Amino acid sequence: MDEGGKEMQQILSMKGGVGEESYANNSKSQNAYLSKTVPVLMQAVLDFCDTNLAECVTIADLGCSSGPNSLFAIAEITSIIHKRFSQLGRSSPEFCVFLNDLPGNDFNTVFKSLPVFHEKMRAENGQDFGPCYFSGTPGSFYGRLFPSSSLHFVHSASSLHWLSQVPPQLSDKTNPLINKGKIYISNTSPPDVINAYKAQFQRDFSSFLEARSKEVVPGGHMVLMFKGRRLADPSPYESCLLWDYLGQAFQDLVSKGIIEEQKLDTYNTPYYEPYTEDIKAEIEKEGSFALDRLATIVLPWDGCNGGVKCDRATTARNMGNAIRAVNESMIRNHFGDEIMDCLFQSFTEIMATDTREAEHVSLVVSVIRKAI
Repeated sequence: MDEGGKEMQQILSMKGGVGEESYANNSKSQNAYLSKTVPVLMQAVLDFCDTNLAECVTIADLGCSSGPNSLFAIAEITSIIHKRFSQLGRSSPEFCVFLNDLPGNDFNTVFKSLPVFHEKMRAENGQDFGPCYFSGTPGSFYGRLFPSSSLHFVHSASSLHWLSQVPPQLSDKTNPLINKGKIYISNTSPPDVINAYKAQFQRDFSSFLEARSKEVVPGGHMVLMFKGRRLADPSPYESCLLWDYLGQAFQDLVSKGIIEEQKLDTYNTPYYEPYTEDIKAEIEKEGSFALDRLATIVLPWDGCNGGVKCDRATTARNMGNAIRAVNESMIRNHFGDEIMDCLFQSFTEIMATDTREAEHVSLVVSVIRKAI
């Protein structure tokens, strides 16, 4: 991994704790996505059980973050396996669960929730459920994390759209590509900027698949969910609207003299929403996994409200908190802490007065490790 990737490992993290602006309290959209992935997840787990009856099932959740969503998929996966084993007349297997995220993740909040998790799982599945052993595994999932052929099932949600680094062409100090006034792809971005983001995603997703190919046993499954898009062109506002709002908020701070324009022009978000064909192409090119299912999940534009109908101003405030929870560590590292409140106040005001609405799109992918 180059220096840009190593630096991003130390910077990127969702906002920890349980405060008003924490990721734990601003991840309702992610929870809605997780709920919609359950049918694909269930089928993948049942297919796994048809060919794997291990006495100890090893599961990894990559990009677990912190808060109420961290153990959602683990609860689903282990419950389905427990019930399927029972239907087959077998005792519940033991579960070895690895929770992975970057080193700055708030693992302590996750670990504090484990006693309640164990109690809930036994209440719902019976006292013969498990046992379930947990370990934390800090590190980037774009490299190796686990021993060879050690994982039966891998899950990752709302994580693989985060790149290992800003595309190097945008941070080249001698001749950088300039995405003027923007912090992500937009309809004003030059083609070279769009191509740089796509190329970085291709490198990263290929590295992810290559690393997992060493760690997942033949016949093992992965279910991956990440933000994506329905159109081949990444620049329409459906994919970029929230980033445009944030870019406008930054420009508002430039106009007020709070930050320098040059400082804004050197800030870019390490993020990419792939098209379905991008994913298929990388899976086929890497070659270790067979594509089982690929589905599109769509949430309404106000998914950050957790299904509660709110006015535009409230939705803008909720979305501002959600965007802040996932971006604050990177923004603070580049601009300093003192701009955070005024930046997201501006974001909220800009979104509240705009009339555009864009649905939120995620892609869920189920793959199977091919026989060696």
